[in-house]
Amino acid sequence: MVVRLLGGLINFVLIVVEAFLAVRVILRFFAANPTASFVHWIYTSSNTLIEPFRGIFPTEVIGKNHVVDFTALFAMLVYGLIALAFLALLSWLNPARYATAAPVVTKKRV
Repeated sequence: MVVRLLGGLINFVLIVVEAFLAVRVILRFFAANPTASFVHWIYTSSNTLIEPFRGIFPTEVIGKNHVVDFTALFAMLVYGLIALAFLALLSWLNPARYATAAPVVTKKRV
């Protein structure tokens, strides 16, 4: 039961993190106004998430205003892989995976 709870918590945190980063990527690509309150909130909230990856990739500008945020995309990939590793670890540590189920016996009607 604890393993299922931890797995659900990991999935929930991953969904929230990926959603913040995905919204950031979309807003940056479509050149959203950073002074708008929602856009500013998304940028400031997601800055903490991408800080460890800042400087790895350059920011690409396509056309006049479209920005491809490779740092946020890379952060999404890394956080997804980290969550996958934690879920695999939980699955490996789960003692219920060693339990064998009794075979199901069905009776045939004659």
